[in-house]
Amino acid sequence: MTSHGFRAGHAGGGDWESIATSCLEQLGPCGEATLGFVYVTDLLADSLEPILARLKQATGIADWVGTVGFGVCVGGKEYFNTPAMAVLAGAVPPDSYRILPTIARPGEALPGDLGEWAAERRPVLGIVHGDPRNRYLPAIIDSLCDDTECFLVGGLTASRNVFSQVAGGDIVEGGLSGVLLAREVGVATGLSQGCAPIGAVHDVTRAQDNVLYELNGRPALDVFKEDIGEVLARNLERIGGYIHAALPIAGSDTADYLVRNVMGIDPGNGWLSIGERLQEGDKLLFVRRDGPSAFADLERMLGEVTGRAGEGGRAGLYYSCVARGPNMFASDDQEMTAVADALGAGVPVVGFYANGEISNNRLYGYTGVLTLIL
Repeated sequence: MTSHGFRAGHAGGGDWESIATSCLEQLGPCGEATLGFVYVTDLLADSLEPILARLKQATGIADWVGTVGFGVCVGGKEYFNTPAMAVLAGAVPPDSYRILPTIARPGEALPGDLGEWAAERRPVLGIVHGDPRNRYLPAIIDSLCDDTECFLVGGLTASRNVFSQVAGGDIVEGGLSGVLLAREVGVATGLSQGCAPIGAVHDVTRAQDNVLYELNGRPALDVFKEDIGEVLARNLERIGGYIHAALPIAGSDTADYLVRNVMGIDPGNGWLSIGERLQEGDKLLFVRRDGPSAFADLERMLGEVTGRAGEGGRAGLYYSCVARGPNMFASDDQEMTAVADALGAGVPVVGFYANGEISNNRLYGYTGVLTLIL
């Protein structure tokens, strides 16, 4: 697949050498390409270092970024539970991007001359990969945004063993890494939620840490039962993986929200526990996660992004939650087929299934994040 200097390749099954060979054959001569993206399933995580060496040697591209996912994807195709790889390479002017090696602590100075470059070129977008084991990750994301003033998109590494990331010519882990793009590199991004609201937005009137005591001055569980309906309320064991809490994002003009799991229920006291710290004055609603709602929102997002892109992009990057793909939609490849159909056959797109998604400098769950390079 090629588009205006970008090429993509993908392969699954077999050992890393045969998979890499197939991907390189699809890439073909990379010519003036300067930047590459590589994503592998975690069944290839142990081989990411020799894979990177092979890609660099065969293509002549020194700068690669990428990571490990429970699945990888390209336009129209998703790979799960098999060794697989997806690569994208293209020509980006050398002074229009900089590699972000890794940041492991919030407030950590940007390495090398990256700070000077960011101050001069004012990057518009950062494509980043985060290590989910780093408890400072949300603060690191905030810190990077403060230092660079750029919009961040990406995903968290998803693996059962090795949590490697690719940054430039190196294998790194433990923090946030990726690539920053200067303002002259045109981009368009969009986020698709995997859930749909099932009730009104409520006021948190009493909470401590992640325990929700009251909503709208009433026991939180009573409000929850009203929103989910009588059938589910009679058997709360059925809500697992289907009903979630959501925190509206203040100031969002797209009714955006962050989805968090319902972690526990205390029927005796009427309390709920969710996967987020809460305090009085917060807003909260409940949402359901199902395939039809997620697919409808995916189509909405694709229409908005392609509309802003005009005649289309040169290439795309797509980061989706591991709970999506075949775990959410009606059939294998349905999610990426929709992405490919919306972008058109001439726009190569690659990505991975993540342990959390990053968009507009926030950590999400159950979402799909699309970035077009224009």
